[in-house]
Amino acid sequence: MNIDLYDMSGKVLKQIEISDSVFCQPANEDVIHQALVTINANKRQGTASTKTRSEVHGSTRKLFKQKGTGRARSGNIKSGLKRGGGVIFGPKPRDYSMALPKKMKRQAIRCVLSSKALTGTMKVVDALKFDEPKTKVMAGVIKSLGVEQTAIVAIENVDRNIIKSASNIPGVVTMQARQLNVADLLKYKSLIITEAAVREIEGIWGGAA
Repeated sequence: MNIDLYDMSGKVLKQIEISDSVFCQPANEDVIHQALVTINANKRQGTASTKTRSEVHGSTRKLFKQKGTGRARSGNIKSGLKRGGGVIFGPKPRDYSMALPKKMKRQAIRCVLSSKALTGTMKVVDALKFDEPKTKVMAGVIKSLGVEQTAIVAIENVDRNIIKSASNIPGVVTMQARQLNVADLLKYKSLIITEAAVREIEGIWGGAA
């Protein structure tokens, strides 16, 4: 498919061809959902831990005799039913990580990138060049491209001037093209990407798994 190529002033320079295998795929909500669930699960630390009755401090003496008191039978003070006792069925450290098949991962990111391209929320820029960090200039670039909400600025390589220029703009984040993922693409409304980054994405996510 063809898409407009802009310069930093928001002027359309020409149209360029982008890969249909990456930017023109039908939406598959099930695959996207599974990819998002996997990403969120892998972020969980799984370090929550509580003490059971065998781990809390306290006497193991039986509080009162089993029968004859008219009260419900009870063990020691470390029971989970007592204040300061152990936690019944509480959390213990565990691994929440999940694995996602490579084909599903590739298809999920293709679907989200395709949605950005087909809805016009992906803006391709010929290049982003900053001689020094300038938040005002970056804000002008974003405004000239018609981006009014949250956005990802995707670049091919680390550029400190670009990163610093965008760091003080609310709702804007900068990352390398190879770092794009389903969670961030769904979180941010628009995608501003350089032409070189587009070609890098096509090399990474295009073709067979």
